[in-house]
Amino acid sequence: MAERAVKSLVMGRKNWLFSQSFAGAQTSDIILSLIETAKRHGLDPEKYLNYLLQKLPNEESLNSEALEAYLPWQKEIQKMCK
Repeated sequence: MAERAVKSLVMGRKNWLFSQSFAGAQTSDIILSLIETAKRHGLDPEKYLNYLLQKLPNEESLNSEALEAYLPWQKEIQKMCK
């Protein structure tokens, strides 16, 4: 199970060697984490990322309470992103 969870990380490792900056590498890691977490919770990763990109900019505050509504196991997310 653990090996499967990091397969995409290993597959992309060669590509990430050529990240132009540390910030770019961090961004790649964040996106990969979101994709893998979405998959793990039975979501369509593309729908989940699109949902986040549509909704998060409209949030007044991105504190932990506000972000909790966007976690992949929330009912609304499960309904919208399957």
